[in-house]
Amino acid sequence: MNNQYRAFDIILSPVVTEKSTNLNAFNKMTFKVARDASKTLIKKSIEKLYKVEVIKVNTILSKPKVKVVRGKLGRKVGYKKAIVTIKEGQTIDMTAGV
Repeated sequence: MNNQYRAFDIILSPVVTEKSTNLNAFNKMTFKVARDASKTLIKKSIEKLYKVEVIKVNTILSKPKVKVVRGKLGRKVGYKKAIVTIKEGQTIDMTAGV
């Protein structure tokens, strides 16, 4: 991970839902990440992009959902989500672009 481009490949987008915004009170931010990203790579990428200190990273692997479209079975794409705990007093502005 030598350049800025690699960090953008790992952190795909922030997750902005009611549940994830409620976690902001506990200094936890939620991001959609690459499926092959490890916790250490996620930690380094968040620290590099947002200039904050990461304490803990929890990952969740969302399985693909089966949907019926016009009588045929299809699948939605699964994704990996990371819940990142940052140091007390630091914030990440989710509404502004990086």
